[in-house]
Amino acid sequence: MVRVNILDFRGETLNKRFLAQKLPRAAETHADIERRVAELLDTVAGGGAAAVKDFTERFDGVRPDVLRVPASALAEAAAELDSQVKAALVESIDRARQVAADQRPVDVRTELATGAFVTTRHLPVERVGLYVPGGLAVYPSTVIMNVVPAQTAGAHSLAIASPPQSNGLPHPTVLATAHILGVDEVWAMGGAQAIGALAYGFDDGEELEPVDLITGPGNAYVAAAKSLVRSRVGIDAVAGPTEIIILADANANPRFVAADLISQAEHDELAASVLVTDSPELAEAVASELKVQVPAAMHADRISTALAGRQSAIVLVDDLDAGITVVNGYAGEHVEVHTADAAAVAQRITNGGAVFLGDWAPVSLGDYCAGSNHVLPTMGTAAHGSGLGVHSFIKVSQVIDYDQQALSEVAEHIGVLAASEQLPAHGRAVDIRFEE
Repeated sequence: MVRVNILDFRGETLNKRFLAQKLPRAAETHADIERRVAELLDTVAGGGAAAVKDFTERFDGVRPDVLRVPASALAEAAAELDSQVKAALVESIDRARQVAADQRPVDVRTELATGAFVTTRHLPVERVGLYVPGGLAVYPSTVIMNVVPAQTAGAHSLAIASPPQSNGLPHPTVLATAHILGVDEVWAMGGAQAIGALAYGFDDGEELEPVDLITGPGNAYVAAAKSLVRSRVGIDAVAGPTEIIILADANANPRFVAADLISQAEHDELAASVLVTDSPELAEAVASELKVQVPAAMHADRISTALAGRQSAIVLVDDLDAGITVVNGYAGEHVEVHTADAAAVAQRITNGGAVFLGDWAPVSLGDYCAGSNHVLPTMGTAAHGSGLGVHSFIKVSQVIDYDQQALSEVAEHIGVLAASEQLPAHGRAVDIRFEE
């Protein structure tokens, strides 16, 4: 039986407080597991590769002889890759590179006065750890979404970590994708132990240099590990379960809407699928379509559980304006707009990781071949966070270049401000330069 919650927001005052309390959300799980993950990370920090192998054997049921994937295994996986899969990966890579190339910021030199310059530089992060999950599905697309912007940013060194299968190696399609992209450092390790290894490194038997930044999605254990190591390394975000929110009016195609809700529910039982509409008739039609389409899906049980969960719902609103308010309040990972004049409506969607317009831009397009990135903020963090992109692998540094005359023109201001903050040595550091 396919069931989905119905939330009726008609007649309600849709302010931030109401939406924060009433919008469907998955339960927070990070706090529940953080203590166990912290202990695991301490063990990895002290035990190195041996500890990672111990945890891999415990959680993945296999103990790799070596954690680093041999170059020969990467080449072999690429050689044996199905030609149609390879063609699809190459197309996805090409489109992602085109978009990433346009994201690369340029350095800017600002002249404030004669002899007074500030140059804003955009520098790549030197070494990046890229996490590619395994588990319920295989994610070569995540390899692309992480590697392409990192390479475009100019990251000097990339290390991919992905859980091993029964043969001790990550999935061959993941290995093949890494090879196609020119990444030769791949590690057969997953879960929280992989995050710890990337953050701390090890040199007991094998040598893994610690990274400066860790990116990539994962389960609750991976998310907790990333949260705990972020005082040591940078991270992209602490990701929650995947989510889609669809804004639709009476003209939307209920078959398409239902299919798109199902596509996200397919990921896992905690995935969030939300429809917001001012049309009760559409809501009913979509609910009927779900009853037809879900039983025919490969992962029907998983999808049914996700759709029935507290994180999924059909939300009824008074009108399109109210619907936009709800969507912005939800701040979803994936936002689809199925309304009249979808482009104009999308201009008013200010909180969304990625926004997909109309019948011919489903989230699946963004997952694989749109050229956009599918590593996106979840759990409402799109209100202040961004999806993965070239900017994620860039750090900004400024170069200050003033000559004597330029400094003299602001010396008095510096002295006044330093005195106002009771930091006279700051002012003295300027004054001393103009003494005989």
